[in-house]
Amino acid sequence: MHNLDFWLAIAGLTFATVATRAGLLVFNRLSPGATVERALRYAPACALAAIVGPELVFAHGAVEPGHFKLWAGAAATLGFVLTRNLFATLAIGMAVFTALRLWLA
Repeated sequence: MHNLDFWLAIAGLTFATVATRAGLLVFNRLSPGATVERALRYAPACALAAIVGPELVFAHGAVEPGHFKLWAGAAATLGFVLTRNLFATLAIGMAVFTALRLWLA
């Protein structure tokens, strides 16, 4: 039964991939509209926030306000707001992260 589940999953994923790709080819003349296009501009930022956010907030499976990753993320955010420079944002965030990690460890 395990083997059958594996092959059904492969077949289902193959079908989903082919169907979505074929849909793009068939319906390439349709325009999603201005509202959808404006909303899609925020998709990369939302995806990044969904990946990074929980890592900053949760420590050991629970919310921990004193966790050093959270403070490093806050410092990096403040650094970006003040400088609007990606390199400065990374440098500030990593400096605070490293300092807190070494100080708290």
